[in-house]
Amino acid sequence: MADHDLSLLEAVFLAVEIADEAGTRELANDIAMILKTGDTICLSGDLGAGKSAFSRALVRALAGDPELEVPSPTFTLVQTYGLDRFDLSHFDLYRLEEPEEIEELGLEDLLETGAALIEWPEKAQDLLPANALWIRITQPPGETDRRVFHLSSNLPDWQQRIGGTLKTRTFLRASGHGGAQRRFLAGDASLRTFETVHDGARADVLMRWPFQGDAVAANVRAYMEKVHLARDCRAVVAVGSELRRHGFLAPEILAADLDQGFVLSQDLGRETIVRDGRPVPERYHAAVEVLAAMHAQTWPDTVGLADGSVYALPAYSQDALITEAALFLEWYVPERSPLKADARAGTEFEALWRKVLNRLPDAQTGWVLRDFHSPNLLWQDGGKGIGRIGLIDFQDTVRGPVAYDVASLLLDARTDIGAALEKELFDAYVTAREAVSPDFDRNVFSDAYAVMAAQRISKILGIFVRLAERDGKPAYLNHLPRMLAYLGRVLDRPVLSDLKDWYARYLP
Repeated sequence: MADHDLSLLEAVFLAVEIADEAGTRELANDIAMILKTGDTICLSGDLGAGKSAFSRALVRALAGDPELEVPSPTFTLVQTYGLDRFDLSHFDLYRLEEPEEIEELGLEDLLETGAALIEWPEKAQDLLPANALWIRITQPPGETDRRVFHLSSNLPDWQQRIGGTLKTRTFLRASGHGGAQRRFLAGDASLRTFETVHDGARADVLMRWPFQGDAVAANVRAYMEKVHLARDCRAVVAVGSELRRHGFLAPEILAADLDQGFVLSQDLGRETIVRDGRPVPERYHAAVEVLAAMHAQTWPDTVGLADGSVYALPAYSQDALITEAALFLEWYVPERSPLKADARAGTEFEALWRKVLNRLPDAQTGWVLRDFHSPNLLWQDGGKGIGRIGLIDFQDTVRGPVAYDVASLLLDARTDIGAALEKELFDAYVTAREAVSPDFDRNVFSDAYAVMAAQRISKILGIFVRLAERDGKPAYLNHLPRMLAYLGRVLDRPVLSDLKDWYARYLP
């Protein structure tokens, strides 16, 4: 097994002692997991120090292909790989005659869309990015396989990122997966990170919850508390274990470090209830069956954890629902509306929402998973009944109107659900509930469904604009026409007549 002997030398300088080439591949894998667009790694060391072995391992780890051919760019000077996450340009400057030639290789342009790995960076002298990560490889006297990787940078962020990825490896080693291959896994819009862990023929999913305690800005923490977003990974473990206890398919937890924010869990696959961007009716009906079964059961307010602690499910309060809906006013209206809102509009908005929420005193409440839509519903070939749908991304579960999750599914933010399919699924849900709950009231549920749909759509319109404008993720704007069409559909319900007039003023 590879062995990392980690010692901190100074504020932005780290030495990682590697026992063998397997350790080199492991370290390259760990660093590949934290690379992002604009990064530069400068790799130096004597001939035979192991630069080529590290470079090959890094490129292969980023590509997710351990057999990828990675030729040395000694004669071409640069080799660019078009990868799923971003492009990686591998430079070898050994044959560079003048430092200024680095500019002719287009490093600055390449960094706009990718990252760079540079061997023999000394040849370019001071023409390399000032925020690069420098890795100097040395070989202790008399040693054949052992190497020491000295990491330094003028950018403090590098030390934080390196420290985080090595902590991940430490967790994997403690859970019996020290030599596993880590691969990037696209996650959601949150700050959590996801990766797959390949250990032999088995693949699991590792989630890291980096925003615990002081790692979260005070304003973000205040918002999370106000709308009852989970603050640490205990929520994942608690909710998942209770879902499994009730017979639903949530990933089995294989290992966890609740204090560090690591959860290693069963991989339920990538196939969702959508195929080629379009909903698969059979799979949506299966998801409706899951919701109907879930809403026919009684769920606890608290869940005990193995460490003796208790996780309390928060209530989906009116304040939380209104705060979320107000993201429409905070982000969508200023950026996309033809009419700008003033303080009076905000006051009116809140009053109208309180009025409509007060019309739902008889709506059934229970566990609300909150993001019950296609990205989080994994289709299980060969599954039976409610086991056909695997559930993920349920950490923000609250106690509230169960109609919320039905609206989340039937008005899916990530695919077009036509009015006919929406009605078909709505009727299927109601029929399933009526079959086991004689006191189920279709009219009460219908009103709750409309209100929860309008609330969720308002929230998502605000979130998608925020992701585009604040977080530099413009692709989310592609979903706006769908969400606006959904909003127009639900605002026609009588229970929302007052809100419809308000929204009409601020929609294009």
